[in-house]
Amino acid sequence: MSTGKINVSVENIFPLIKKFLYSDHEIFLRELISNATDATLKLKHLTSIGEANVEYENPRIEVKIDKEGKKLHIIDQGIGMTKEEVEKYINQLAFSGAEEFLNKYEEGAKDTGIIGHFGLGFYSAFMVASKVEIITKSYKDEPAAHWTCDGSPEFTLVEADKKERGTEIILHIAEDSTEFLEESRISQLLAKYNKFMPVPIKFGMKTETLPKPEDAKEDDPAPTQEVDNIINNPDPAWTKQPADLEDEDYKNFYRELYPSQFEEPLFNIHLNVDYPFNLTGILYFPKLGQDMNMQKDKIQLYQNQVFVTDNVEGIVPDFLTMLRGVIDSPDIPLNVSRSYLQADGAVKKISGYITRKVADKLKSLFNADREDFEKKWDDIKLVIEYGMLSEDKFFEKAEKFALYPTVDKTYFTWEELEAKIKDSQTDKDGKMVILYASDKDAQHSYIESAKAKGYEVLLLDSPIVPHLIQKLETSKENVSFVRVDGDHIDNLIKKEEEQISKLSDEDKETVKTAITEAIATQSYTVQVEAMDSNAAPFIITQPEFMRRMKEMQQTGGGGMNMFGNMPEMYNLVVNGNHALVTDILSAEGEEKTRLIKQSFDLAKLSQNLLKGEELTNFIKRSYEMIK
Repeated sequence: MSTGKINVSVENIFPLIKKFLYSDHEIFLRELISNATDATLKLKHLTSIGEANVEYENPRIEVKIDKEGKKLHIIDQGIGMTKEEVEKYINQLAFSGAEEFLNKYEEGAKDTGIIGHFGLGFYSAFMVASKVEIITKSYKDEPAAHWTCDGSPEFTLVEADKKERGTEIILHIAEDSTEFLEESRISQLLAKYNKFMPVPIKFGMKTETLPKPEDAKEDDPAPTQEVDNIINNPDPAWTKQPADLEDEDYKNFYRELYPSQFEEPLFNIHLNVDYPFNLTGILYFPKLGQDMNMQKDKIQLYQNQVFVTDNVEGIVPDFLTMLRGVIDSPDIPLNVSRSYLQADGAVKKISGYITRKVADKLKSLFNADREDFEKKWDDIKLVIEYGMLSEDKFFEKAEKFALYPTVDKTYFTWEELEAKIKDSQTDKDGKMVILYASDKDAQHSYIESAKAKGYEVLLLDSPIVPHLIQKLETSKENVSFVRVDGDHIDNLIKKEEEQISKLSDEDKETVKTAITEAIATQSYTVQVEAMDSNAAPFIITQPEFMRRMKEMQQTGGGGMNMFGNMPEMYNLVVNGNHALVTDILSAEGEEKTRLIKQSFDLAKLSQNLLKGEELTNFIKRSYEMIK
């Protein structure tokens, strides 16, 4: 038997490990199972190259709870350690790493949250255990070793009579950590961190139903048997080659990842790269709709099949955090701070690769079956539009597959849209004007006016449209987006020819003054214009710039706060060539006021702006007019 003192100058290193090194106590199980997995896979490697003269067979890891003895066991059949290796790897290397870490990070270690980075995984056991034992037998023909430490720098190391190769770690669970003696808690942790570990993990037994024998009666219960409860899938879909997987395999894996999700994903993207970094994974496009918030944190990040986090900000481009699936990369440390991730060169390359891969997949889907892509557009457009807005490289690639649907459900690429409208929708100043609606029903009359002129009207209704069209206007030459209800159609796309006014300038002023006085309680700017006599007499419009700025502010437009607080502003465009306006001009007293109010209320009604008392008065006035 040998006893000794771990050679560290920090006398109270264990309390420091507990306090600083690990902010989340539950990860001890992940760390210990990761170590057991490494030991098992190292043995596999050594046997495959002929350096270990043992049978690899089908090793597994077992987790056992001894509730009465207040112990938790983690047992592997891996490479094991000799007494000298325990001395080297447990007493010297890991502790010198711990000391180096603490010296460097003592002030801010809790914030940095770096674990597993200095080979310290084993010592996470002391967060939940008052005493830890290691009983281990190497694959080499040497006696087993038994190491014990009670959370002070003293340890004992003796020979053991263990016959089977591998390592057993016994945690004597501390009084403040008895939750880790509960089967449900350990099950929860295994499901969270170890669901796809590459070595089978056994946790207790389970009952399996067997097929009934052929001569069994209908009422006979089906036979059962007790079998090992293997909690993980050691060969998940993302570890296989895309050529070896069918559509159904990808769908089954999605169900495995999200058992409570009933809707099938629209399609998937299999990531597989080994240079300049290692990365595998499968990303799924779910049906997204219009909600930008509820989808986040559905992508799971793994390191060599060990779960790390489902907060993948900084690794996955922000616009793709609405997707689902798995990313696995050994190049990402097991636990690091957010600032470390954002500054890490490998992580930035990974983010760029994922962006490119997603763009390439979308382009190939569009090229392979455009009709199907158009059908899915409403479910995927939010991700694509957000990507165009936030990633310049994605914006460039999206030129080939981003769609611009019209109110009549015709889908154009940018190139097709330009070819279709360039001649008819270029104004007198040479600017191509793209008309769009955000609500087909609310803006119906304006859409119809535009269509009557032979114009195309796009339907752009996702919450980030104001930001997106701003980006398109700055990146394309001589292009302007205007919402179809932003003004009278002739003003939206101004052509050379001008309407001749039936009213003199003096008459225009008279009409404008009368209308302004009649609707004085409301903040509308009145303008009298010469239009087609068949156009509506009163049209309510909202200035494009102000409305767009307000919308951008509502969906996170940064410095747009000053616009968000401003009241809604509307224009009342009066068609001076309409017969009704001539009637208003010649009417007197109450009749003039009644005609103005009725016409104004009808214009408001067409914009869904007539509500409350105003709507009640309008209905009452309308009945009086038809008596």
